[in-house]
Amino acid sequence: MTDLVPAARRALAAALAAERLRIVAGLIRTTGDWDLAEDCVQDAAVRALDRWPTDGVPDNPAAWLTTAARRRALDVLRRRQTEAAKLREVQAMPYPGATGDDDRLELIFTCCHPALPLAGRVALTLKTVSGLSTRQIAAAFLTTEATMGQRLLRAKTKISHAGISFALPESHRLAERTAGVLAVIYLVFNEGYAASAGPAHDPLLAQEAVELAGLLAELLPYSPEVHALHALLLLQHSRWPARVDAAGDLVAMEDQDRRRWDRRVIDDGLRALQRARTEAGVTVGPYRVQAEIAALHATAPEPAATDWAGIVSWYDALLTAQSSPVVALNRAVALGFRDGPAAGLLALEEMADDPCLVGYHLVPAVRADLLWRAGRTAEAADAYRDALGLARTEAELRFLGRRLQRCQPTLDPDTV
Repeated sequence: MTDLVPAARRALAAALAAERLRIVAGLIRTTGDWDLAEDCVQDAAVRALDRWPTDGVPDNPAAWLTTAARRRALDVLRRRQTEAAKLREVQAMPYPGATGDDDRLELIFTCCHPALPLAGRVALTLKTVSGLSTRQIAAAFLTTEATMGQRLLRAKTKISHAGISFALPESHRLAERTAGVLAVIYLVFNEGYAASAGPAHDPLLAQEAVELAGLLAELLPYSPEVHALHALLLLQHSRWPARVDAAGDLVAMEDQDRRRWDRRVIDDGLRALQRARTEAGVTVGPYRVQAEIAALHATAPEPAATDWAGIVSWYDALLTAQSSPVVALNRAVALGFRDGPAAGLLALEEMADDPCLVGYHLVPAVRADLLWRAGRTAEAADAYRDALGLARTEAELRFLGRRLQRCQPTLDPDTV
């Protein structure tokens, strides 16, 4: 029996990875109880670990888990004296593969409903769709488990009290609501990406966002922006192994060891991008543009081979599709590489008075880099000091401190 335990655990992990979301979504649809659905799936998993080493792994582990979770839900509902109609709905719940896709998609849209606060949407998506524990989500967002638990409770209560239906949006609102879902996934990725530096860096949130985007691409196969976001996240995430050094400090893209970039993930990203191009209509969305930029970075064998002319052109397109000062800042960086640091500095000056960029540490950091490459070392050092005064994270402070030391080699970075 001892030898059967690892086999049972592997089978259970595989079944949960493949079907947990379908089962949870189906139970939420039929019971309307989010906590009950998650508890019943967890109970089914515990029962599987108890039974499978003795009885053997069933031929259809997912169906076994579905049945166990459904029976558990029935038991709980009976104890609550739930109405007979609701019981009949649960009894009629299909096995995996019968429907499932609509349930999963409806669950995602419900978790990302615009009536919920953004923090609640993110937490509920990670908890219910990704299956992360409240403790994992709290740790990823640097808050307490109790605080995150309250955030989840408020989101579920809002769904119940506001009468948010467990359903796909109407066809004329599907694109708008899909954009909201993509924004949540991208926010999750950026949170993980920004927090991925440090001695114990953990790509949990970024990886979950990549998987969420892949799931959405599976469920909405004809949406070009869904495939574009999936491509963008894959291409960005492919650089993760080289993004920090052995001490956990950030490494600029031009200094990264490109041999450490994950070529398999890059290839997956390029395939997703090609699917976005295939499905695209006349309009090119902002995620597609960003994915095209990421692809030009990912396919350059060395920094000097980067197609900066192509990147500037795509940033021009992005400013047309989604004008923002941050996009303009990134375009200034690209101009600095295409036409030289003087051109980048001129573009930076043109946005100097934008109130949206006040206090944003990357503005003086970009100016400092352009000044350093222009040979204006003393001015670059001053700009790096400005950036240090605005930086918010330890990783940013260490990175900028090293850049300042580059301008002043005798400076001890620990005293910055």
